[in-house]
Amino acid sequence: MDKVDELLTRGVDKIYPSRDLLEKELRSGKKLKLYQGFDPTGDRLHIGHMVGLRKLAQWQALGHHVIFLIGDYTARIGDPSGKLSARKVLTHEETLANAKNYKKQASKIIKFDGDNPAEVLFNGDWLGKLSAVEFLNIAGNLTYSQVIERDMFQERLKQGQDINTTEFLYPVMQAYDSVAMEVDVEVGGRDQMFNMMMGRKLMRQMLKKEKFVMTTKLLEDKNGVKIGKTEGNAIALDDKPEDLFGKIMAFPDEVISSCFEALSTIPMTEIPNKNPLEDKKRLAFEIVKDLNDENQATQAQKTWEATFQKKEIPEEILEIKAKDGELLSGVLVKNKILPSKSEWRRLVTSHAIHDLSKKENITDVDFKIESELILKIGKKKFIKIVKK
Repeated sequence: MDKVDELLTRGVDKIYPSRDLLEKELRSGKKLKLYQGFDPTGDRLHIGHMVGLRKLAQWQALGHHVIFLIGDYTARIGDPSGKLSARKVLTHEETLANAKNYKKQASKIIKFDGDNPAEVLFNGDWLGKLSAVEFLNIAGNLTYSQVIERDMFQERLKQGQDINTTEFLYPVMQAYDSVAMEVDVEVGGRDQMFNMMMGRKLMRQMLKKEKFVMTTKLLEDKNGVKIGKTEGNAIALDDKPEDLFGKIMAFPDEVISSCFEALSTIPMTEIPNKNPLEDKKRLAFEIVKDLNDENQATQAQKTWEATFQKKEIPEEILEIKAKDGELLSGVLVKNKILPSKSEWRRLVTSHAIHDLSKKENITDVDFKIESELILKIGKKKFIKIVKK
């Protein structure tokens, strides 16, 4: 696989209008301008963002002009993609504060200096200068029916949830980013496809120019739950090496190969697929090494192995008693380890409850106690379940 083939396939979900057309452009030697937008609704880039950053780094290595776009204005509304309720509206000051260290965090993957440095732009530089009439003229290039048909909006309507006008106009704002920068390509997660295609349509309408859209695969388990982003279990790029290593080791086995593909630079032909535990340790090592350095990755692995693989748990650990067949959720709530069964369900679906006895995550919300257990809940809570 040559570098162009890898760019067009590794971690890629789809390319619009087609891979063949984009490949033709790339092999012609033409240098393209591309971007990915990052809305600073929080102050830390997470491992889901790393998928896009890896792709941007590939483009950059081939000599193309990469723009790291910070959506300081779009983040004020918040992308409604996949949300069944409205996001909290942020002030401009809050979004700028959140974005303060984005460049530093992203520099772990892409280059902002040296040859062919990535460019940092803020969409407030053009969105903040538009008059009401100018914005309405832009919005007039897109239709109401195109936006309201979004699956998430239809789901909200069925559930009686509100759709704010600001959320409705979010795709227009994001679409205009492509026009303002006059890009050739936009990169983003598969869940951003609607917004990116709106940008493609707006560029055709306003600039008479085609824009390629490259969607990347999402890190999801077999139930469609995003990996590494769930509130309370987010995996940030600037997490401490030991924490980062441990969180990756909590990934479900079925996502290991896709994570190697999207998050590492290991050649596709060398991606391991033998022993899930050892493969996962290799994945964690590679990610920690790339985000920090090899020494810290080695130390993080030693710490994890000493704590979990060798079962060296803390000397002082809370012990609670339970009967065979009891639901683990009920036992933890009854003993006030967890506040509610809904919190149990959230932790299970976010892979935050680890059975140290079997060295695996608990994934069944109806898990019943059949033997003694040693649990790790979240990052620091250890619980021992013994039989009555």
